[in-house]
Amino acid sequence: MLSPEKISLLQSFLGALPKDIAARLATAVELDRLADGSLLPHDLILEGLRPILRSDDSRRRTPTPLRLFCIPFEDLLVNTPRPEKQKGRILRAHVVPVWHWVSNTVVPAEAAKYASDIRSCALTGRYGKALERAERFWPIAGAAMVAELVKNRKAAATALGGDMVAADAVDIAQVVQSGSAMMSVQALLPKPTPVLTEELLWGLRRIFDIVSETNIDAAPYVSVVAMRRLAKPWEALKLALLVARQTHDALISSTDMGLAGDVLFSDMEDARTAIMNIRHPHFDPDRLVAHLASFTEISAAIVKEVEILRTSRWGQRLLKDRAAVGEVMETFMEKAPKEIAGALPTHKAGYSGGPRVPDFSRPVDPDRIDRALRYAKVISRTRLLAGPGSFGAKHQDALDEACLYVRSYTEDLLKELRTAEGPRRENVEHQFQLVLELTQLLFDVSEADFLRRRGKAAGAQCLAA
Repeated sequence: MLSPEKISLLQSFLGALPKDIAARLATAVELDRLADGSLLPHDLILEGLRPILRSDDSRRRTPTPLRLFCIPFEDLLVNTPRPEKQKGRILRAHVVPVWHWVSNTVVPAEAAKYASDIRSCALTGRYGKALERAERFWPIAGAAMVAELVKNRKAAATALGGDMVAADAVDIAQVVQSGSAMMSVQALLPKPTPVLTEELLWGLRRIFDIVSETNIDAAPYVSVVAMRRLAKPWEALKLALLVARQTHDALISSTDMGLAGDVLFSDMEDARTAIMNIRHPHFDPDRLVAHLASFTEISAAIVKEVEILRTSRWGQRLLKDRAAVGEVMETFMEKAPKEIAGALPTHKAGYSGGPRVPDFSRPVDPDRIDRALRYAKVISRTRLLAGPGSFGAKHQDALDEACLYVRSYTEDLLKELRTAEGPRRENVEHQFQLVLELTQLLFDVSEADFLRRRGKAAGAQCLAA
């Protein structure tokens, strides 16, 4: 038994291997496990290699019984748990419990024969035969899973380890029953298919019709599998529109034909929730902008693909989500000019409470600098997202206010840079670096270059004097 320290070292080593070497090592380890080898710590080695190999096509890997069982629904797998079940998504961590349930309880005899045949094919290099064998097993396993879940859902959930696992088992059961059709979708749309052309769309429609005739409950998953293989996932909505012969969402959003749309809305709402959970003033601007970009991209794309009616289910969701995101982003826009101004020291002029003017007698607070730059980055990086994010007016107000303040402060700073000496000059130089960074974020590149030249000129003038 390896110690925790040695396990950590082993997994760090495995995680740093080049992908081609990792793939060959994984193949050797998996073949050894299929041959009932007992010398290697198979699970430990494969766990260390898994992050490197996760993006690889499963059909290029060693055909193990579990891996081949997963092929029909591999495009539905996700790694992040959710508080509620999302139809069309299967948590990767639930796959092994489902497989054990299938092989030990649902169809033990058929699963044992299937596993034996797959091992034989794998050890003799007959990978094509292994896939053919899996295709014969999928509908048997899927139909038996459905029957077991219908007969006693509570008992199945207990055996599987919870209701969420059982809910994922429902998805798996429906998809594997039509496993060959899902493989046809995968063959039609290699990852990532850049555009869903008219020809590809009609190819999907033919697959959808075949599944509808043989297993109507699995038909909605055709669009979800397609979605996960498209560079622009929202294009999968075209299939639902084609089937429904509609241009708007009223029908498809209220039926299973809109499953791909529901998954997209769920992705969008994940981004919305992440944005709403970000707190002032200590936040990661890159993370905030990434979530906002995801939200606006999906929401704009859905509207482009489908005529969203304000009174429909999707229309109401979209309005609510956009309003929520817009409200959060407006708070960032309201705080940004204040945080930027707060980082540049000022004091009241005169003795009777006059206007505030730049203060060059004290250094800039590092915490205030950090906060000012974070808010400035949000203003800068959301220029193109403000309109789609429903905070365009507030963004423009924030940008105008921040730019006006920085420009005004900069003029006083440049005057001081010509004459300041000693500790005061050090304060001025630090402030100049801050306004230069803010200018680079808030203004265009030429403005920052011009300011840099003006700063050099002012400093040179001071030395000459």
